Amino acid sequence: MTIGKKIGIGAGATVLLGAMVAFTVYQSHKNVVTVQTGKAAREDLSSVVSASGEIKPRTYVNIGANAFGKITKLYVKEGDRVKRGQLLAQLEDVQPEADLNATEASLEAARTDALAAEAALATSKADLDRAKSDAAKSELDWKRAQALYKDALIPKSEYDTQNASHQAAVAGLAQAESRVAQAQAQKESADRRITQNRANLTHAADVLRKTSYSAPFDGMITNLPVREGETVVIGIQNSPGSTLMTLADMSVITAEVQVDETDIVNVQMGQPADITIDAIPNKVFKGKVTQIGDNAIVRSTGVSTSQSEAASQEAKDFKVVVTLQDPPQDLRPGLSATAKITTATRNAALTIPIQALTVRREADLQEDKNEKGSVQAATKPQISKQDEKKEIQGVFVIRNHKAQFVTVQTGIAGTTDIEVLSGLKQGDEIVTGSYKVLRTLRPGTSVKIDNSAPKKEEDENS
Repeated sequence: MTIGKKIGIGAGATVLLGAMVAFTVYQSHKNVVTVQTGKAAREDLSSVVSASGEIKPRTYVNIGANAFGKITKLYVKEGDRVKRGQLLAQLEDVQPEADLNATEASLEAARTDALAAEAALATSKADLDRAKSDAAKSELDWKRAQALYKDALIPKSEYDTQNASHQAAVAGLAQAESRVAQAQAQKESADRRITQNRANLTHAADVLRKTSYSAPFDGMITNLPVREGETVVIGIQNSPGSTLMTLADMSVITAEVQVDETDIVNVQMGQPADITIDAIPNKVFKGKVTQIGDNAIVRSTGVSTSQSEAASQEAKDFKVVVTLQDPPQDLRPGLSATAKITTATRNAALTIPIQALTVRREADLQEDKNEKGSVQAATKPQISKQDEKKEIQGVFVIRNHKAQFVTVQTGIAGTTDIEVLSGLKQGDEIVTGSYKVLRTLRPGTSVKIDNSAPKKEEDENS
């Protein structure tokens, strides 16, 4: 055999061997899935509920009209800070003041009448005492005359005179008693007129007082919808009255936010919160939860479910009030705000990226075991229909270049990570992406790790 033939045979063998190796490598990589991974690590974790709303003072009052009349003077303007008791507005008070003066005069007249009635009662009682004395004396004279007339010691005319005197004294006593009763009734009537006039005076004073409006507490005028010269009315039944102004106590400021119904179960009184205000960028205010609403509010209408007659399947929120600590002086009610409420914290918790979590049905996991030969078809356990639909939460752990599904129990969730309570240990490498891979990845699949920056979706589809 010539040297050329030997070289040709060697080259052919080399090419054949290379083809066999290439085919073997191709077959080994045929079912390999490229994945992105991360590791279970320990870190401090906080669970945060975010909600938006607006700035509101904890205490505010709409000062409404308590009387009908024209505004003669406004002593404040919108944005003014006032002190408790400071005069805010004045309505026309000519007629109420005249009514008050007339009632005061009537009260004084009633008091004078009461004094006169009291004096008349005293006079009547004195006359009654004199009548009683006269009646007693005439009775003694009458009894003495009866005895003397019986013994024929006095004439019949004197006897008749004593009898008449006695009857007159008895009649005078009855008349004096009647005058006392009449004077007593007049005294009581005068006292009742005093009481009546006092009530009228209280009413007139109240009407007059309602024409002047003073600040019930220290605060700021946040709304002033009226002007001097306008006529205001009081509310009646279903018709609201005029609102003169709104006074807010700006010493205690709150952020009233709407928390989604899925998060409200984690919110509790006293939890800390970070508040950001759109009008004051790049600044975070501290606060804490001070009130949690009990009734759900329909998101689309803002009406409480307790006020709605029909049940609604719309999204619902709950009102949560967060009180700010050390609020700035220039805050105004109605500013848009966002509160991030810390509902739970964990120190050195075992965490994984949230996107690594996936779910698989019990039936799918059982089929994968059967296909891998871990369970023979003849001894395949029977799974109920309910268990077939049961979903199991877990992650795919990289072991021997394969993805193994591991069931995990989770705790609180942060912004990007979630706490793992069982199923993993620190340092375990888990599959974190891509989303398409996690959705279709099967246990036991061979994987190739590629943690380089993922391509854009449009590049993958091209």
